[in-house]
Amino acid sequence: MKETAHVLSASRRTDIPAFYLDWFMDHIDKEQFPVTNPYTRQTRWVTVHPDLFHTLVFWSKDFGPFLRSRAGETLIKKGFHLFFNFTVNSESPVLEPAVPALARRLEQMRQLTDRFDPRAVVWRFDPICFYKTAPQRGTEDNFSDFSTIADVAGSRSIKKCVTSFLDTYAKINRRIAFLNRRDDIKTVFIQPDTSKRVTIIKKMEQRLAANNMTLSLCCEKEIFSRLGPDSGVSQNACIDGNYLKSIYNGNPVTQRDYGQRSKMGCQCTRSVDIGSYDQHPCHHNCLFCYANPEIDKSVKADKNQCR
Repeated sequence: MKETAHVLSASRRTDIPAFYLDWFMDHIDKEQFPVTNPYTRQTRWVTVHPDLFHTLVFWSKDFGPFLRSRAGETLIKKGFHLFFNFTVNSESPVLEPAVPALARRLEQMRQLTDRFDPRAVVWRFDPICFYKTAPQRGTEDNFSDFSTIADVAGSRSIKKCVTSFLDTYAKINRRIAFLNRRDDIKTVFIQPDTSKRVTIIKKMEQRLAANNMTLSLCCEKEIFSRLGPDSGVSQNACIDGNYLKSIYNGNPVTQRDYGQRSKMGCQCTRSVDIGSYDQHPCHHNCLFCYANPEIDKSVKADKNQCR
């Protein structure tokens, strides 16, 4: 492969490996994907072929369907390289009500690193959340299983953990307000101050070092700037053409993607992101989701009824 090749991102917008794998594999066979701009709503068709695309980058919280179908082996036979951004957080029915049990997700981590190059598997502990489920209760967080996950990831030769702190966008606040009206649990997210965030990141870095792992920050420029010169924490590129080249050789695109949150510290290189917020809602229904989980349909319907 001599000419610069693209990278396909599947997907920042939804969980394709968990819920839309048949759709994905069907378009792989057709060698064509619709790519819809989330702002203009305009759709273009992109030809996806191993001669044109260096790597397929998958993002998921549940690689079970992907592993059971042996989709990865099929894609490798077709000539694609693969990379996996695997989000594994602590078990929490409040924050992530529909993800598989942690034991199943850790088994998926073992299978991914058995079947594919461990260098191509990154563990995302993301986002870090602090919250209350009742006014009289103390602040809770999602660190309860962090050490357990770190031990498994380290034993599987995964070398990097990626993290960030929760950003409470307006859509998240609307979702919480709807769920609080419907359910008995009254969840409120708590935002720790900057000094506490820095302390947390330093403790995470120290804990991961015991497993021979590094820590990278996703879009946390301010926190990164306060860590000091002795820190081994880096700013992350969730899609990194240079790293993909170091694993697989070839010539993947390595230019920065300034369409992402570069002002916040995003270091990603360019990619073609597929999937649609509208047509591919995520069924994990995570409380903190930045995209559009299925629950947001109910939020929109409730909002329209209240007019």
